[in-house]
Amino acid sequence: MGQTMRYLSDGRVEVIRHDVPDPSTHEVQVTGGACGICSWDLATAKLGDQMNPMAPPGHEGVGYVSKIGAGVTGMKEGDRVAGGGFATVRNLSAERLYKIPESEKPDEYWIVEPVSCAVTGVDHCQIKGGDRIAVVGCGFMGLLITQGLLHHPLDQLIAIDVVQNRLDLAKQLGVDEVYNTAEIDPTELAADLKAREIDVVVDTSGHQGGLDLSTDIVKRGGRINLFGWLKGATATFDPTKWHMGGFTIVNSSPSSKIRDTFEAAIRMMHNGVFNLEPLVTHTATLEEYPNLMQQLVAGDPSYIKGVITLG
Repeated sequence: MGQTMRYLSDGRVEVIRHDVPDPSTHEVQVTGGACGICSWDLATAKLGDQMNPMAPPGHEGVGYVSKIGAGVTGMKEGDRVAGGGFATVRNLSAERLYKIPESEKPDEYWIVEPVSCAVTGVDHCQIKGGDRIAVVGCGFMGLLITQGLLHHPLDQLIAIDVVQNRLDLAKQLGVDEVYNTAEIDPTELAADLKAREIDVVVDTSGHQGGLDLSTDIVKRGGRINLFGWLKGATATFDPTKWHMGGFTIVNSSPSSKIRDTFEAAIRMMHNGVFNLEPLVTHTATLEEYPNLMQQLVAGDPSYIKGVITLG
């Protein structure tokens, strides 16, 4: 017997019990650990079944192998692995799990799945030495991508957001130049950055305004790396700006990955390129998840990343 959750049609989080049989052939049973709260979860909690598709019951999990099914090799009971969701006990295909090396980091700092997505985002930047890059949006995913970019030989790295505490954290991570477009004239900022020949703009904002700003600051012939999910049925762009700008638009969502990024993410988390410790601002147990989600939906300016611990 274990616990998991589901989103109701109005977006409320319901914690439920479920029976978990022994793992089948090529499966392992994973117990405990943690699972990250994704922006997809937040959108589903806000919109309910108006969010299409609704978020699944977690997809940023980490846990511990507790039983091994027939035909599984290379794993043993007690191994910490990346995979699964919000369930306290779950049977998962061994082929879709990734072993985490011995580490003293707590589970909440081993949320691998979003880091693997950030690796895909960085891959699609196609970075050249001396590039000038701007990141539009410094939420959790934007800050993860920023951590990755800080390890490249860039000429300039610029972070842009509308929430000052996120920009303060970007500076703590090592970004020298940050701009809060809620406090300065975005038109003047766009003109200044356009004149600087920004090679790549990574839009992690997930908002129409972020895409508009990205369009206005990327250099002619540059690249807009559209990482953020503009959730909804439509988004707009100025076709004349796009045509005359001659820049490339690339979708760097997880489905666009050009390699298996989980192994690379785990290696870089282990050696400190990606560090979740300064980014995880909220933790709660699965039983506390409904109340935490109400708090987040109501608005919490300190929030960057939440993680649910699973026992």
